[in-house]
Amino acid sequence: MAKRSTTTSWRIWAVVGAISIGTIVIIARLAQLQILDHAQYADEARLTHISQQTVSDRRGALLDRNGYPLAASEDTFDVLVERKAWADAQEAGESAQAIAAVTGGSPSEMLSIVSQTDIFEVPVVRGLHYEGATAVRELHLPGVRLVDSSRRAYPEGDLASQLLGFVGRDNVGLTGLEADLETVLGGAKGTLTYERDGLGNQLVLGDRSEVPPQPGANVVLTIDRFIQRLAEKELGAAIEAHKAAGGTIIVVQPKTGEILAMASRPSIDITKPDLSDESKIGLFRNRAITDAYEPGSVFKLITMAACLDLGLVSPGSWWYDTGTISVSGWEIRNWDYSANGDQTVQQILSKSLNTGAAYLANLAGPDNFYQYADRFGFGKPTGLGLSGEATGHVRTPQSDPENWRPVDMATNSFGQGISVTPLQMAMAVATIANSGQAMKPHIVREIAYPTDVQEVQPELLGQAITPETARTLREMMGVVVDGMSSAYVDVRGYRVGGKSGTANIATDTGGYKPDAYISSFVGLAPLDDPALAVLVKIDEPKDVPWGTVVAAPVFDHILEAALPYLNVPPSEDALVYSRD
Repeated sequence: MAKRSTTTSWRIWAVVGAISIGTIVIIARLAQLQILDHAQYADEARLTHISQQTVSDRRGALLDRNGYPLAASEDTFDVLVERKAWADAQEAGESAQAIAAVTGGSPSEMLSIVSQTDIFEVPVVRGLHYEGATAVRELHLPGVRLVDSSRRAYPEGDLASQLLGFVGRDNVGLTGLEADLETVLGGAKGTLTYERDGLGNQLVLGDRSEVPPQPGANVVLTIDRFIQRLAEKELGAAIEAHKAAGGTIIVVQPKTGEILAMASRPSIDITKPDLSDESKIGLFRNRAITDAYEPGSVFKLITMAACLDLGLVSPGSWWYDTGTISVSGWEIRNWDYSANGDQTVQQILSKSLNTGAAYLANLAGPDNFYQYADRFGFGKPTGLGLSGEATGHVRTPQSDPENWRPVDMATNSFGQGISVTPLQMAMAVATIANSGQAMKPHIVREIAYPTDVQEVQPELLGQAITPETARTLREMMGVVVDGMSSAYVDVRGYRVGGKSGTANIATDTGGYKPDAYISSFVGLAPLDDPALAVLVKIDEPKDVPWGTVVAAPVFDHILEAALPYLNVPPSEDALVYSRD
């Protein structure tokens, strides 16, 4: 009996112990839930019946320098559908058909959107105008409601499309200025918090709080819509005429660094951008700042500027051209394989002699030559502030001592073996136009916030060359244009200066693309007091490669229209003339 009593007692105590341990575990768990993790679970419980939404105010507009809207927001409506209201396939199909009949949307796409969502409510149509929204409201469809929204509109169509960029469905900038200026244009987001029931519906008498959003600022650009349209028109005509692959035109106001036009082709239609075709993604980039290229003979202006500024030569200095120049075992020849004998420095520029440019670079020496390249802004960002800007590539004895050779400087002197962006080259010419003062380029002129206006002031980066050197070089550029056929450049009433370039196209493997060239022309006008600096770059023309033939006439057409438009007085008495 004693043994059985002991066994029974042990069993009782075992059960009691198990119960005690279980009780302790439960108490500990309750303590954890109600005390230690109270805040976490309280938040989770709150979120099951509290909804929080991010709300936005009107997005700021992008305006041209004269106040014309290039991109702006217009009031629209979005059609939202409750997921549970379309649970029945037949009713959902009928509702989708009714909405599509009004909006022109796809019923199957609407059904797919609703069936695949895991949230309470989802938009099936966006950007309806007032008339369309009214028609949808009058359908009185269950589970369908309209909410205020907005969409981006482009009054000037696809003008300056790569520069402006576009916004996504959530009204956030994806490319171009829309993305770069998102914090300015988008304003400050707000929040709407409210109580909801188990089905996700807002409780009429529930708690509700709102942090109102702030509208975005309007941004006034330096772009002039007339000059931008002119540049795009002339660029398109040149590409079509020469069956070219693309091109870029930049028009700059030298004294301020303001960009009046920045056009590139091929381009995109920002009114209906297609993000589904990956082959077209490259069209979104702004080639004026992202694409580096070898500039060719237009870079001779920089070589000439260095030697003039150092006092090593003057326009009338003599030099003898044998037709070749030997550098580190390499033979450099002129573009036309000519040997010209006695030549002045002016003729080196006018005839675009490669041998003469190499001679001048050697006269300056590597330290001076690359110092002036740096002064003019090559090999570094311009400071424009747009995303994706390339720096170009300038190899110097200091940056790449193991690979740099004297022949590099010789070829760099006439724009080979060195890469620049169109904007860098345009700003270098603007520096020559602006008495040697290098201005920081800018595309934003003014930001108009709801409470104040912030103006962007011109910014001087430095003095690249002396005013005297700049004046001399401008006169030399004028002589270059005077020596050209009037069929290519003849801006009646104005003296202009410029320089053409014809460059090979480098490949990723280190060589050059066969039978492919970049034709370019850079110039300024009027010569005595330049109001404009212009770069024209045409990629891979199929008929003739020469910059004088392909790009110079585009420069001529732009100045012929832009100078009178800007009320720049003629420098010659040419109010009446014959084009014959």
